[in-house]
Amino acid sequence: MAVLYSPGQDQTQSQLQVGENQHEVRPGCCDGLAETPAKEEVLARYAEEREKRLAADRHYVSTPIKGERATSRRSAVRSSVTVAIIGGGFAGLIAGARLREVGIGSIRIIERGNDVGGTWHWNRYPGAQSDTAAMVYLPLLEETGHIPSEKYVHGPEIRSHCKTIARHYNLYDDALFGTSVKRMRWEEASACWSLETDRGDRFNAQFVVFAVGQFHEPRLPAIPGLERFKGHLFHTSQWDYEYTGGTPDGSSPMALLATQRVGLIGTGATAVQCVPHLARAAQQLLVFQRTPSAVDERNNLPISAEWFTSIATPGWQQRWLDNFVEARNPISEVDDLVRDGWTQIAQRVRDRLKALPGGIANAKHVATLQSECDLENMSRIRDRIARIVKCAKTAEQLLPWYFQFCKRPCFHDDYLEAFNLPSTFLVDTGGKGVEAVTESGVVANGQEYQLDALIFATGFSADNTERLSRDIIVEGRDGHTLGKAWTGGMKTYHGIHVSGFPNAFHVQPAQGANFLSNITHNLLDGAAAISAIVEHMVGEQMDIVEVSEEAQTRWISLLKSGQRSLASDACTPGNFNNDGKLDDPGFRLSVGYPDGPGAYFRYSRNWRSNGRFEGLEFRRAGSSRKRK
Repeated sequence: MAVLYSPGQDQTQSQLQVGENQHEVRPGCCDGLAETPAKEEVLARYAEEREKRLAADRHYVSTPIKGERATSRRSAVRSSVTVAIIGGGFAGLIAGARLREVGIGSIRIIERGNDVGGTWHWNRYPGAQSDTAAMVYLPLLEETGHIPSEKYVHGPEIRSHCKTIARHYNLYDDALFGTSVKRMRWEEASACWSLETDRGDRFNAQFVVFAVGQFHEPRLPAIPGLERFKGHLFHTSQWDYEYTGGTPDGSSPMALLATQRVGLIGTGATAVQCVPHLARAAQQLLVFQRTPSAVDERNNLPISAEWFTSIATPGWQQRWLDNFVEARNPISEVDDLVRDGWTQIAQRVRDRLKALPGGIANAKHVATLQSECDLENMSRIRDRIARIVKCAKTAEQLLPWYFQFCKRPCFHDDYLEAFNLPSTFLVDTGGKGVEAVTESGVVANGQEYQLDALIFATGFSADNTERLSRDIIVEGRDGHTLGKAWTGGMKTYHGIHVSGFPNAFHVQPAQGANFLSNITHNLLDGAAAISAIVEHMVGEQMDIVEVSEEAQTRWISLLKSGQRSLASDACTPGNFNNDGKLDDPGFRLSVGYPDGPGAYFRYSRNWRSNGRFEGLEFRRAGSSRKRK
């Protein structure tokens, strides 16, 4: 077995000539790729590709995942709890674990799926895998004693680990699955929240934790004619194995696709993972591309239990979490433990800085060196694509022309190779996207492609404000709704507290560290703050906690004082920059601490450990509001 850490078939060019009822595949030849362009040409190409996407703006519609049919009947619940946690994914499990650790015995998870796992419960598409190293991505490894099987673990192992956490912390006790909260109301007189669900449950909770997740609602592009398609259609988060054959763990092939012409819309992280599996299974696979992803090597390796035991000394995972944050900071001199595509550019910048007079301290050169190293790295990624993909025309269309972190970076060792299979074709739309859907296929570049099945790998709505103002009616103090409080965008204190909504906590990245390279770290930090507050309240015999309006206003002003990424204005549209709509009020508030994630985590650790809890007001039920 390889130790993780220690001191296809050739294809000639095939072009799709579209007939009335089928694709006719005709072999041909491609000219070679052009030589590597100069820096000025690259930047010009970046701007050109950005303008293509801006000119072809595509709207999306969210398609909420419906709660699964309950696996068993149950009576409506009336019993009250200390803490109600809305959501049973990573955020809910981590919050529940930390609250258990400070002695909270009465915890109820409310989850619309039939088990814990959240994103990893729903997303069972073939090849589903973490793209952040398991040592920092899988939460509570040290507490549960789980040893990841590989550096980047696959979906079945992640789902299994979620269940391990729930069992370890007794979070299955009193949980309500197949259930959605429909209404919540703050009861000032009794200092608690009253909750109502879609299954007739009505109960009270002293505290509520919103752990609804970042990727809970699939989104589909608003393509004309979508409702007309008579073939089989689904989103990757609702993979239909009854149609495709196979199983989520890959133990059996998707044999039912052997006679099917499959279209896949989307070329982001999900598509990169499932395309190789579809390419091997389908009679014909057409991948419709608007913007190519920057696909670097994954180089996944198994983890040696012996090696793991040697590094798993007390406190090891927190050290790795902190290390991963610092390793992405180019002026840090930390020894990178994870060593992957997320940290390699920062390491390049560090190496360059060390060679300058003044070394790492010479921070004035950081921005310039970051841009130069990014250009070099993206050139390397483009060279890799050209080297792997046999057809030069397809390779040219797969080249990403933008700064690497304009879009979520992708890493995979089989995606590019899939386009060397004779059954797999890239339909590049030049940034425009698919034009229409017909009864029998898809129209792109003015041509209709006949399909038996259409799969959307188009991601999720990451806007928590939408769900919490539409699907759940949340009434805070004096009857004010959360939807109204968040008109124009989410407004919080530390991304956790909202003024006017006592005893309610949110576990999510924005307006805190906003560390998008590893969402788990944000959730762990937020849960640590929540458990510290609740523990303090129990010790001080306080019933109510709320952020002051003044503290929340100051925090939002601090967040707004930060600058956007230097690359954001020049980025091709995508999820990271709100599809290019940089001045959208909600997007402008979807930011983090101005000094960066590492500084926020240090600030947060001090804030919750000094016992003062600045900005929060504590009081007993029936007493007037006062500052702690």
